[in-house]
Amino acid sequence: MSQDSESFLHQPKAVWASAFACVVGFMSIGLVDPILTSIAAGLHASASQVSLLFTSYFLVTSLMMLLTGFVSSRLGGRKTLLLGAALIVIFSALAGTSDSIAELVGYRAGWGLGNAFFVVTALSVIVASSRGGTTNAILMYEAALGLGISVGPLLGAALGAHSWRYPFFGTATLMAIGFIAILLMLPEQPKPMQKTSLTAPIRALSHGGLLTAASSAFCYNFAFFTILAFVPFVLQMSAHTVGLIFFGWGLLLAIFSVLIAPRLQNRFSALQILTVNLGLLAMLLLVMAYSSPQVVAVCVVLSGAVIGVCSTVYTEIALEISTAPRPVASAGYNFVRWFAGVVAPFVAPLLAEHFSPLVTFWVAAIAAVLAPLVLISRRATLGHYGRSPSVPQVTLPATPGGIMVALPGDRSDSTLLARAIELATTSRASIQVVHVRTFEAFEGSILELETVAQSQQLVISASERLVRAGLQVTSNVLETSTAQLVTCLLEQIEYFKPSRLILGRGTKRSLGHLRHGSLADSLNRLAAADLELILVPLQVT
Repeated sequence: MSQDSESFLHQPKAVWASAFACVVGFMSIGLVDPILTSIAAGLHASASQVSLLFTSYFLVTSLMMLLTGFVSSRLGGRKTLLLGAALIVIFSALAGTSDSIAELVGYRAGWGLGNAFFVVTALSVIVASSRGGTTNAILMYEAALGLGISVGPLLGAALGAHSWRYPFFGTATLMAIGFIAILLMLPEQPKPMQKTSLTAPIRALSHGGLLTAASSAFCYNFAFFTILAFVPFVLQMSAHTVGLIFFGWGLLLAIFSVLIAPRLQNRFSALQILTVNLGLLAMLLLVMAYSSPQVVAVCVVLSGAVIGVCSTVYTEIALEISTAPRPVASAGYNFVRWFAGVVAPFVAPLLAEHFSPLVTFWVAAIAAVLAPLVLISRRATLGHYGRSPSVPQVTLPATPGGIMVALPGDRSDSTLLARAIELATTSRASIQVVHVRTFEAFEGSILELETVAQSQQLVISASERLVRAGLQVTSNVLETSTAQLVTCLLEQIEYFKPSRLILGRGTKRSLGHLRHGSLADSLNRLAAADLELILVPLQVT
Protein backbone atom coordinates (compact mmCIF):
# COMPACT_ATOMS: atom_id res chain seq x y z
CA MET A 1 0.00 0.00 0.00
CA SER A 2 1.31 3.46 -0.94
CA GLN A 3 1.83 6.14 1.61
CA ASP A 4 -1.03 8.18 0.11
CA SER A 5 -3.35 5.23 0.68
CA GLU A 6 -2.12 4.79 4.22
CA SER A 7 -2.60 8.45 5.09
CA PHE A 8 -6.05 8.35 3.50
CA LEU A 9 -7.10 5.58 5.86
CA HIS A 10 -5.18 6.83 8.90
CA GLN A 11 -7.06 10.07 9.45
CA PRO A 12 -7.65 11.96 12.71
CA LYS A 13 -10.82 11.06 14.60
CA ALA A 14 -12.24 14.48 13.71
CA VAL A 15 -12.18 13.59 10.01
CA TRP A 16 -13.91 10.25 10.51
CA ALA A 17 -16.54 11.91 12.72
CA SER A 18 -17.24 14.58 10.10
CA ALA A 19 -17.25 12.04 7.26
CA PHE A 20 -19.70 9.78 9.10
CA ALA A 21 -22.05 12.70 9.67
CA CYS A 22 -21.66 13.62 5.97
CA VAL A 23 -22.80 10.15 4.96
CA VAL A 24 -25.93 10.54 7.09
CA GLY A 25 -26.55 14.03 5.72
CA PHE A 26 -26.34 12.90 2.09
CA MET A 27 -28.62 9.92 2.81
CA SER A 28 -31.59 12.28 2.95
CA ILE A 29 -31.53 12.80 -0.84
CA GLY A 30 -32.82 9.30 -1.63
CA LEU A 31 -34.00 8.13 1.79
CA VAL A 32 -37.72 8.69 1.19
CA ASP A 33 -37.93 7.26 -2.35
CA PRO A 34 -38.65 3.65 -1.27
CA ILE A 35 -41.34 4.75 1.22
CA LEU A 36 -43.26 7.35 -0.81
CA THR A 37 -46.12 4.94 -1.54
CA SER A 38 -46.13 3.72 2.08
CA ILE A 39 -46.38 7.31 3.32
CA ALA A 40 -49.23 7.96 0.91
CA ALA A 41 -51.12 4.92 2.21
CA GLY A 42 -50.31 5.56 5.87
CA LEU A 43 -51.33 9.21 5.86
CA HIS A 44 -54.12 8.86 3.24
CA ALA A 45 -52.38 11.29 0.90
CA SER A 46 -52.19 11.60 -2.87
CA ALA A 47 -48.99 11.34 -4.88
CA SER A 48 -48.89 15.12 -5.37
CA GLN A 49 -49.26 15.68 -1.62
CA VAL A 50 -46.49 13.21 -0.74
CA SER A 51 -44.20 14.79 -3.34
CA LEU A 52 -44.37 17.96 -1.26
CA LEU A 53 -41.81 16.23 0.98
CA PHE A 54 -39.27 17.11 -1.70
CA THR A 55 -40.76 20.54 -2.38
CA SER A 56 -40.61 21.72 1.24
CA TYR A 57 -37.15 20.21 1.79
CA PHE A 58 -35.59 21.83 -1.27
CA LEU A 59 -37.49 25.11 -0.87
CA VAL A 60 -35.76 25.68 2.45
CA THR A 61 -32.46 24.26 1.18
CA SER A 62 -32.59 26.56 -1.86
CA LEU A 63 -33.40 29.68 0.14
CA MET A 64 -30.81 28.85 2.79
CA MET A 65 -28.11 28.76 0.12
CA LEU A 66 -28.39 32.55 0.24
CA LEU A 67 -27.82 32.61 4.02
CA THR A 68 -25.43 29.80 4.87
CA GLY A 69 -22.35 31.77 3.81
CA PHE A 70 -23.48 34.69 5.98
CA VAL A 71 -23.96 32.39 8.99
CA SER A 72 -20.93 30.12 8.57
CA SER A 73 -18.54 33.05 8.04
CA ARG A 74 -19.57 34.32 11.48
CA LEU A 75 -19.98 31.09 13.45
CA GLY A 76 -17.07 29.13 11.99
CA GLY A 77 -17.09 25.62 10.55
CA ARG A 78 -17.49 23.57 13.74
CA LYS A 79 -20.43 25.51 15.16
CA THR A 80 -22.19 25.64 11.79
CA LEU A 81 -21.73 21.89 11.37
CA LEU A 82 -23.11 21.22 14.86
CA LEU A 83 -26.06 23.54 14.22
CA GLY A 84 -26.92 21.70 11.03
CA ALA A 85 -26.56 18.26 12.65
CA ALA A 86 -28.74 19.29 15.60
CA LEU A 87 -31.51 20.55 13.30
CA ILE A 88 -31.40 17.32 11.28
CA VAL A 89 -31.74 15.25 14.48
CA ILE A 90 -34.68 17.29 15.74
CA PHE A 91 -36.70 17.53 12.54
CA SER A 92 -36.07 14.00 11.25
CA ALA A 93 -37.23 12.65 14.62
CA LEU A 94 -40.32 14.89 14.54
CA ALA A 95 -41.03 13.72 10.98
CA GLY A 96 -41.36 10.18 12.30
CA THR A 97 -44.10 11.29 14.72
CA SER A 98 -46.24 12.99 12.06
CA ASP A 99 -49.99 12.27 12.05
CA SER A 100 -50.76 14.16 8.84
CA ILE A 101 -49.07 14.88 5.54
CA ALA A 102 -49.04 18.60 6.42
CA GLU A 103 -47.00 17.90 9.57
CA LEU A 104 -44.59 15.68 7.70
CA VAL A 105 -44.08 18.26 4.96
CA GLY A 106 -43.40 20.93 7.59
CA TYR A 107 -40.87 18.81 9.43
CA ARG A 108 -39.10 17.98 6.15
CA ALA A 109 -38.71 21.73 5.64
CA GLY A 110 -36.91 21.96 8.98
CA TRP A 111 -34.78 19.00 7.93
CA GLY A 112 -33.81 20.91 4.79
CA LEU A 113 -32.74 23.84 6.97
CA GLY A 114 -30.37 21.60 8.92
CA ASN A 115 -28.97 19.95 5.83
CA ALA A 116 -28.22 23.32 4.21
CA PHE A 117 -26.07 24.35 7.19
CA PHE A 118 -24.43 20.96 7.36
CA VAL A 119 -23.50 20.34 3.73
CA VAL A 120 -22.17 23.85 3.08
CA THR A 121 -19.45 23.48 5.73
CA ALA A 122 -18.68 19.75 5.64
CA LEU A 123 -16.09 19.94 2.87
CA SER A 124 -14.09 22.78 4.42
CA VAL A 125 -14.09 21.08 7.83
CA ILE A 126 -12.81 17.79 6.42
CA VAL A 127 -10.09 19.59 4.46
CA ALA A 128 -8.99 21.54 7.53
CA SER A 129 -8.79 18.39 9.66
CA SER A 130 -7.47 15.87 7.12
CA ARG A 131 -4.01 14.28 7.13
CA GLY A 132 -2.16 13.73 3.85
CA GLY A 133 -3.04 16.85 1.88
CA THR A 134 -6.08 18.10 0.02
CA THR A 135 -6.23 15.10 -2.34
CA ASN A 136 -7.01 12.73 0.53
CA ALA A 137 -9.50 15.21 2.00
CA ILE A 138 -11.27 15.46 -1.37
CA LEU A 139 -11.48 11.70 -1.71
CA MET A 140 -12.77 11.39 1.84
CA TYR A 141 -15.54 13.90 1.11
CA GLU A 142 -16.39 12.22 -2.20
CA ALA A 143 -16.51 8.81 -0.53
CA ALA A 144 -18.96 10.20 2.04
CA LEU A 145 -21.04 11.81 -0.73
CA GLY A 146 -21.18 8.62 -2.79
CA LEU A 147 -21.86 6.35 0.17
CA GLY A 148 -24.63 8.61 1.47
CA ILE A 149 -26.43 8.99 -1.86
CA SER A 150 -26.27 5.28 -2.65
CA VAL A 151 -26.98 3.88 0.82
CA GLY A 152 -29.84 6.29 1.59
CA PRO A 153 -32.42 4.34 -0.49
CA LEU A 154 -31.25 1.04 1.04
CA LEU A 155 -31.69 2.38 4.57
CA GLY A 156 -35.10 3.78 3.64
CA ALA A 157 -36.13 0.41 2.21
CA ALA A 158 -34.78 -1.71 5.08
CA LEU A 159 -36.45 0.37 7.78
CA GLY A 160 -39.47 1.40 5.71
CA ALA A 161 -40.45 -2.24 5.11
CA HIS A 162 -41.57 -2.30 8.77
CA SER A 163 -43.02 1.21 9.00
CA TRP A 164 -42.67 4.38 6.97
CA ARG A 165 -41.80 6.14 10.24
CA TYR A 166 -38.66 4.10 10.94
CA PRO A 167 -36.38 5.69 8.30
CA PHE A 168 -36.94 9.08 9.92
CA PHE A 169 -36.18 7.76 13.41
CA GLY A 170 -33.16 5.88 12.02
CA THR A 171 -31.76 9.04 10.44
CA ALA A 172 -32.25 10.96 13.69
CA THR A 173 -30.40 8.27 15.62
CA LEU A 174 -27.47 8.11 13.20
CA MET A 175 -27.10 11.88 13.03
CA ALA A 176 -27.28 12.10 16.83
CA ILE A 177 -24.26 9.78 16.90
CA GLY A 178 -22.56 12.03 14.35
CA PHE A 179 -23.39 15.12 16.42
CA ILE A 180 -21.82 13.63 19.56
CA ALA A 181 -18.76 12.49 17.61
CA ILE A 182 -18.23 15.97 16.12
CA LEU A 183 -18.79 17.62 19.50
CA LEU A 184 -16.18 15.44 21.19
CA MET A 185 -13.59 14.99 18.42
CA LEU A 186 -13.65 18.05 16.16
CA PRO A 187 -11.62 21.01 17.44
CA GLU A 188 -12.75 24.58 16.89
CA GLN A 189 -12.21 25.76 13.33
CA PRO A 190 -10.86 29.24 12.51
CA LYS A 191 -13.46 31.65 11.19
CA PRO A 192 -13.06 32.92 7.61
CA MET A 193 -11.04 36.11 7.29
CA GLN A 194 -13.75 37.73 5.15
CA LYS A 195 -17.43 37.70 6.15
CA THR A 196 -20.08 37.12 3.49
CA SER A 197 -22.92 39.63 3.12
CA LEU A 198 -26.57 38.57 2.84
CA THR A 199 -27.02 40.00 -0.65
CA ALA A 200 -23.74 38.75 -2.16
CA PRO A 201 -25.16 35.53 -3.74
CA ILE A 202 -27.98 37.42 -5.45
CA ARG A 203 -25.57 40.06 -6.74
CA ALA A 204 -23.34 37.28 -8.08
CA LEU A 205 -26.21 36.13 -10.32
CA SER A 206 -26.04 39.43 -12.19
CA HIS A 207 -23.01 37.95 -13.96
CA GLY A 208 -24.25 36.72 -17.34
CA GLY A 209 -22.20 33.52 -17.36
CA LEU A 210 -23.26 32.41 -13.87
CA LEU A 211 -26.91 33.19 -14.62
CA THR A 212 -26.69 31.20 -17.87
CA ALA A 213 -25.16 28.16 -16.13
CA ALA A 214 -27.65 28.35 -13.26
CA SER A 215 -30.67 28.71 -15.58
CA SER A 216 -29.55 25.76 -17.67
CA ALA A 217 -28.89 23.74 -14.50
CA PHE A 218 -32.44 24.54 -13.35
CA CYS A 219 -33.85 22.88 -16.49
CA TYR A 220 -31.57 19.89 -16.03
CA ASN A 221 -32.48 19.55 -12.35
CA PHE A 222 -36.19 19.68 -13.26
CA ALA A 223 -35.65 16.44 -15.19
CA PHE A 224 -33.50 15.03 -12.39
CA PHE A 225 -36.10 15.68 -9.67
CA THR A 226 -38.88 14.29 -11.81
CA ILE A 227 -37.04 10.97 -11.71
CA LEU A 228 -36.30 11.23 -8.00
CA ALA A 229 -39.76 12.29 -6.79
CA PHE A 230 -42.19 10.89 -9.35
CA VAL A 231 -40.84 7.57 -10.65
CA PRO A 232 -41.41 5.63 -7.36
CA PHE A 233 -45.16 6.08 -7.93
CA VAL A 234 -44.82 4.72 -11.47
CA LEU A 235 -42.82 1.69 -10.35
CA GLN A 236 -45.42 0.53 -7.81
CA MET A 237 -42.92 -1.95 -6.36
CA SER A 238 -42.04 -2.99 -2.83
CA ALA A 239 -39.90 -0.76 -0.62
CA HIS A 240 -36.99 -3.21 -0.90
CA THR A 241 -37.14 -3.25 -4.69
CA VAL A 242 -37.38 0.52 -5.02
CA GLY A 243 -34.53 0.84 -2.53
CA LEU A 244 -32.31 -1.45 -4.63
CA ILE A 245 -33.20 0.47 -7.81
CA PHE A 246 -32.24 3.82 -6.31
CA PHE A 247 -29.18 2.27 -4.70
CA GLY A 248 -27.99 1.41 -8.20
CA TRP A 249 -28.93 4.92 -9.33
CA GLY A 250 -26.95 6.51 -6.49
CA LEU A 251 -23.98 4.22 -7.01
CA LEU A 252 -23.66 5.15 -10.69
CA LEU A 253 -24.20 8.82 -9.84
CA ALA A 254 -21.31 8.75 -7.39
CA ILE A 255 -18.94 6.79 -9.66
CA PHE A 256 -19.59 8.92 -12.74
CA SER A 257 -19.45 12.17 -10.79
CA VAL A 258 -16.18 11.39 -9.05
CA LEU A 259 -14.25 9.25 -11.53
CA ILE A 260 -15.74 9.45 -15.03
CA ALA A 261 -16.69 13.13 -15.39
CA PRO A 262 -13.11 14.41 -14.83
CA ARG A 263 -11.76 11.97 -17.42
CA LEU A 264 -14.36 13.13 -19.96
CA GLN A 265 -13.42 16.75 -19.26
CA ASN A 266 -9.84 15.94 -20.24
CA ARG A 267 -11.00 14.90 -23.72
CA PHE A 268 -14.13 16.90 -24.58
CA SER A 269 -15.48 20.40 -24.06
CA ALA A 270 -18.07 21.08 -21.39
CA LEU A 271 -20.72 21.95 -24.00
CA GLN A 272 -20.09 18.68 -25.83
CA ILE A 273 -20.33 16.64 -22.63
CA LEU A 274 -23.53 18.33 -21.47
CA THR A 275 -25.23 18.26 -24.87
CA VAL A 276 -24.65 14.53 -25.30
CA ASN A 277 -25.52 13.59 -21.71
CA LEU A 278 -28.64 15.72 -21.52
CA GLY A 279 -29.75 14.27 -24.84
CA LEU A 280 -29.29 10.81 -23.31
CA LEU A 281 -31.28 11.89 -20.24
CA ALA A 282 -34.16 13.08 -22.48
CA MET A 283 -34.10 9.75 -24.31
CA LEU A 284 -34.22 7.80 -21.05
CA LEU A 285 -37.21 9.84 -19.90
CA LEU A 286 -39.07 9.14 -23.15
CA VAL A 287 -38.30 5.42 -22.86
CA MET A 288 -39.75 5.53 -19.32
CA ALA A 289 -42.89 7.17 -20.68
CA TYR A 290 -43.75 4.20 -22.91
CA SER A 291 -42.27 1.23 -21.03
CA SER A 292 -43.12 -1.34 -18.39
CA PRO A 293 -42.08 -0.78 -14.75
CA GLN A 294 -39.18 -3.18 -15.23
CA VAL A 295 -37.75 -1.13 -18.11
CA VAL A 296 -38.39 2.08 -16.16
CA ALA A 297 -36.31 0.63 -13.31
CA VAL A 298 -33.38 0.00 -15.66
CA CYS A 299 -33.66 3.55 -17.05
CA VAL A 300 -33.63 4.99 -13.53
CA VAL A 301 -30.37 3.20 -12.73
CA LEU A 302 -28.78 4.32 -16.01
CA SER A 303 -29.88 7.92 -15.42
CA GLY A 304 -27.60 7.98 -12.37
CA ALA A 305 -24.56 7.86 -14.66
CA VAL A 306 -25.82 10.78 -16.78
CA ILE A 307 -26.79 12.84 -13.73
CA GLY A 308 -23.39 12.27 -12.11
CA VAL A 309 -21.54 13.61 -15.15
CA CYS A 310 -23.85 16.60 -15.61
CA SER A 311 -23.71 17.69 -11.96
CA THR A 312 -19.91 17.81 -11.93
CA VAL A 313 -19.58 19.66 -15.26
CA TYR A 314 -22.28 22.20 -14.38
CA THR A 315 -20.57 22.95 -11.06
CA GLU A 316 -17.25 23.59 -12.77
CA ILE A 317 -18.73 25.93 -15.39
CA ALA A 318 -20.72 27.96 -12.87
CA LEU A 319 -17.95 28.39 -10.34
CA GLU A 320 -15.12 29.04 -12.77
CA ILE A 321 -16.93 31.50 -15.04
CA SER A 322 -18.19 33.77 -12.25
CA THR A 323 -16.17 36.80 -11.18
CA ALA A 324 -17.53 36.60 -7.62
CA PRO A 325 -15.66 34.73 -4.86
CA ARG A 326 -16.32 31.05 -5.40
CA PRO A 327 -18.24 30.40 -2.14
CA VAL A 328 -20.53 33.30 -3.05
CA ALA A 329 -20.97 32.09 -6.64
CA SER A 330 -21.68 28.60 -5.31
CA ALA A 331 -24.45 29.95 -3.07
CA GLY A 332 -26.12 31.83 -5.92
CA TYR A 333 -25.81 28.89 -8.30
CA ASN A 334 -27.18 26.39 -5.78
CA PHE A 335 -30.10 28.69 -4.96
CA VAL A 336 -31.26 28.61 -8.59
CA ARG A 337 -30.59 24.96 -9.38
CA TRP A 338 -32.04 23.58 -6.15
CA PHE A 339 -35.22 25.56 -6.79
CA ALA A 340 -35.95 22.97 -9.45
CA GLY A 341 -36.34 20.59 -6.51
CA VAL A 342 -39.19 22.83 -5.37
CA VAL A 343 -40.97 22.97 -8.72
CA ALA A 344 -40.50 19.52 -10.27
CA PRO A 345 -41.76 17.33 -7.37
CA PHE A 346 -44.89 19.52 -7.19
CA VAL A 347 -45.57 19.76 -10.93
CA ALA A 348 -44.73 16.16 -11.96
CA PRO A 349 -47.48 14.32 -10.03
CA LEU A 350 -50.02 17.08 -10.77
CA LEU A 351 -49.46 16.59 -14.49
CA ALA A 352 -49.92 12.84 -14.04
CA GLU A 353 -53.14 13.30 -12.03
CA HIS A 354 -54.71 15.83 -14.43
CA PHE A 355 -53.43 14.32 -17.69
CA SER A 356 -51.28 11.17 -17.56
CA PRO A 357 -47.79 9.97 -16.57
CA LEU A 358 -46.94 10.22 -20.26
CA VAL A 359 -47.26 14.02 -20.09
CA THR A 360 -45.07 14.15 -16.98
CA PHE A 361 -42.22 12.32 -18.68
CA TRP A 362 -42.54 14.41 -21.85
CA VAL A 363 -42.32 17.67 -19.88
CA ALA A 364 -39.23 16.38 -18.06
CA ALA A 365 -37.66 15.32 -21.38
CA ILE A 366 -38.33 18.76 -22.86
CA ALA A 367 -36.68 20.35 -19.80
CA ALA A 368 -33.61 18.14 -20.37
CA VAL A 369 -33.42 19.29 -24.00
CA LEU A 370 -33.86 22.95 -23.04
CA ALA A 371 -30.86 22.80 -20.69
CA PRO A 372 -28.14 22.58 -23.39
CA LEU A 373 -30.10 24.94 -25.66
CA VAL A 374 -29.84 27.63 -22.96
CA LEU A 375 -26.07 27.15 -22.87
CA ILE A 376 -25.70 27.18 -26.65
CA SER A 377 -27.95 30.22 -27.18
CA ARG A 378 -26.05 32.20 -24.53
CA ARG A 379 -22.61 30.78 -25.16
CA ALA A 380 -21.21 34.31 -25.55
CA THR A 381 -21.59 34.72 -21.77
CA LEU A 382 -19.63 31.53 -20.97
CA GLY A 383 -16.11 32.77 -21.70
CA HIS A 384 -13.77 30.01 -22.84
CA TYR A 385 -16.51 27.42 -22.26
CA GLY A 386 -18.49 28.98 -25.10
CA ARG A 387 -15.74 29.71 -27.61
CA SER A 388 -12.36 28.53 -28.79
CA PRO A 389 -9.66 28.88 -26.11
CA SER A 390 -8.16 32.35 -26.05
CA VAL A 391 -4.44 33.11 -26.18
CA PRO A 392 -3.10 33.12 -22.61
CA GLN A 393 -1.85 36.31 -21.08
CA VAL A 394 1.86 36.40 -20.26
CA THR A 395 4.07 38.70 -18.26
CA LEU A 396 6.89 38.77 -20.86
CA PRO A 397 7.22 37.50 -24.42
CA ALA A 398 8.66 33.99 -24.57
CA THR A 399 11.26 32.68 -26.97
CA PRO A 400 10.12 29.65 -29.00
CA GLY A 401 12.35 26.62 -28.50
CA GLY A 402 12.95 27.30 -24.81
CA ILE A 403 12.26 25.16 -21.78
CA MET A 404 8.95 25.19 -19.94
CA VAL A 405 8.80 23.95 -16.36
CA ALA A 406 5.38 23.27 -14.83
CA LEU A 407 5.52 23.63 -11.06
CA PRO A 408 2.86 21.76 -9.06
CA GLY A 409 3.45 23.85 -5.94
CA ASP A 410 4.65 21.11 -3.59
CA ARG A 411 7.92 19.70 -2.28
CA SER A 412 8.88 18.53 -5.77
CA ASP A 413 9.34 22.11 -7.05
CA SER A 414 12.99 22.32 -5.98
CA THR A 415 13.84 19.12 -7.87
CA LEU A 416 12.14 20.36 -11.05
CA LEU A 417 13.90 23.73 -10.89
CA ALA A 418 17.27 22.03 -10.40
CA ARG A 419 16.64 19.97 -13.54
CA ALA A 420 15.59 23.09 -15.46
CA ILE A 421 18.78 24.93 -14.42
CA GLU A 422 20.90 21.97 -15.51
CA LEU A 423 19.28 21.78 -18.97
CA ALA A 424 19.13 25.54 -19.57
CA THR A 425 22.76 26.07 -18.56
CA THR A 426 23.89 23.41 -21.03
CA SER A 427 21.68 24.50 -23.95
CA ARG A 428 21.57 28.24 -23.15
CA ALA A 429 17.79 28.15 -23.53
CA SER A 430 15.32 30.51 -21.88
CA ILE A 431 12.97 29.15 -19.23
CA GLN A 432 9.23 29.69 -18.95
CA VAL A 433 7.91 28.98 -15.43
CA VAL A 434 4.24 28.01 -15.40
CA HIS A 435 2.10 27.35 -12.37
CA VAL A 436 -1.62 26.59 -12.55
CA ARG A 437 -3.73 27.50 -9.54
CA THR A 438 -6.44 24.83 -9.51
CA PHE A 439 -9.73 24.13 -7.79
CA GLU A 440 -11.88 21.03 -7.47
CA ALA A 441 -15.57 21.08 -8.41
CA PHE A 442 -18.06 18.74 -6.73
CA GLU A 443 -21.83 18.48 -6.46
CA GLY A 444 -22.45 22.22 -6.16
CA SER A 445 -19.36 22.70 -3.99
CA ILE A 446 -15.90 24.09 -4.62
CA LEU A 447 -12.51 23.65 -3.02
CA GLU A 448 -9.66 26.02 -3.88
CA LEU A 449 -6.39 24.19 -3.44
CA GLU A 450 -4.31 27.33 -2.78
CA THR A 451 -4.71 31.09 -2.46
CA VAL A 452 -3.78 33.67 -5.08
CA ALA A 453 -1.00 34.94 -2.80
CA GLN A 454 0.48 31.45 -2.47
CA SER A 455 0.52 30.98 -6.24
CA GLN A 456 2.16 34.32 -6.85
CA GLN A 457 4.80 33.78 -4.19
CA LEU A 458 5.59 30.35 -5.63
CA VAL A 459 6.32 31.78 -9.08
CA ILE A 460 8.27 34.76 -7.70
CA SER A 461 10.52 32.48 -5.63
CA ALA A 462 11.12 30.14 -8.56
CA SER A 463 11.94 33.02 -10.90
CA GLU A 464 14.40 34.53 -8.41
CA ARG A 465 16.22 31.20 -8.11
CA LEU A 466 16.53 30.89 -11.89
CA VAL A 467 17.71 34.49 -12.29
CA ARG A 468 20.41 33.91 -9.67
CA ALA A 469 21.58 31.02 -11.84
CA GLY A 470 22.10 33.52 -14.66
CA LEU A 471 19.16 32.36 -16.81
CA GLN A 472 16.59 34.25 -18.88
CA VAL A 473 13.22 33.72 -17.23
CA THR A 474 9.56 34.48 -17.91
CA SER A 475 6.71 33.35 -15.69
CA ASN A 476 2.97 32.94 -15.68
CA VAL A 477 0.30 32.03 -13.13
CA LEU A 478 -2.87 30.54 -14.57
CA GLU A 479 -6.11 29.41 -12.97
CA THR A 480 -8.47 26.58 -13.90
CA SER A 481 -10.25 23.55 -12.50
CA THR A 482 -8.21 20.41 -11.95
CA ALA A 483 -10.23 18.69 -14.65
CA GLN A 484 -9.09 21.34 -17.18
CA LEU A 485 -5.41 21.26 -16.17
CA VAL A 486 -4.29 19.29 -19.24
CA THR A 487 -6.18 21.62 -21.61
CA CYS A 488 -4.74 24.67 -19.88
CA LEU A 489 -1.16 23.42 -20.20
CA LEU A 490 -1.69 22.44 -23.85
CA GLU A 491 -2.80 26.01 -24.58
CA GLN A 492 0.38 27.30 -22.99
CA ILE A 493 2.48 24.88 -25.01
CA GLU A 494 0.75 25.93 -28.22
CA TYR A 495 1.44 29.60 -27.49
CA PHE A 496 5.04 29.38 -26.21
CA LYS A 497 6.14 26.48 -28.43
CA PRO A 498 8.84 25.20 -26.06
CA SER A 499 11.13 22.41 -27.20
CA ARG A 500 11.08 20.77 -23.76
CA LEU A 501 8.54 20.51 -20.95
CA ILE A 502 9.69 19.48 -17.46
CA LEU A 503 7.17 17.70 -15.26
CA GLY A 504 7.41 15.75 -12.04
CA ARG A 505 6.28 12.16 -12.04
CA GLY A 506 5.10 10.66 -8.79
CA THR A 507 3.86 7.17 -8.04
CA LYS A 508 1.03 5.89 -10.25
CA ARG A 509 -0.50 4.36 -7.14
CA SER A 510 -1.30 7.81 -5.80
CA LEU A 511 -4.95 8.31 -4.90
CA GLY A 512 -4.94 11.49 -7.00
CA HIS A 513 -4.84 9.36 -10.15
CA LEU A 514 -8.24 7.94 -9.30
CA ARG A 515 -9.96 11.19 -10.21
CA HIS A 516 -7.98 12.75 -13.04
CA GLY A 517 -5.50 10.17 -14.26
CA SER A 518 -1.84 10.89 -14.99
CA LEU A 519 -1.03 14.43 -16.13
CA ALA A 520 2.22 13.20 -17.68
CA ASP A 521 0.49 10.46 -19.66
CA SER A 522 -2.19 12.84 -20.92
CA LEU A 523 0.34 15.44 -22.10
CA ASN A 524 2.52 12.78 -23.66
CA ARG A 525 -0.47 11.55 -25.64
CA LEU A 526 -1.90 14.93 -26.69
CA ALA A 527 1.09 17.28 -27.06
CA ALA A 528 2.81 17.89 -30.39
CA ALA A 529 5.40 15.35 -31.50
CA ASP A 530 8.22 17.92 -31.52
CA LEU A 531 7.87 18.55 -27.77
CA GLU A 532 10.24 16.58 -25.56
CA LEU A 533 8.53 15.69 -22.30
CA ILE A 534 11.08 15.37 -19.49
CA LEU A 535 9.70 13.50 -16.48
CA VAL A 536 11.64 13.98 -13.27
CA PRO A 537 11.12 11.05 -10.87
CA LEU A 538 9.86 12.22 -7.50
CA GLN A 539 10.62 10.44 -4.27
CA VAL A 540 7.54 9.80 -2.15
CA THR A 541 8.61 10.27 1.45
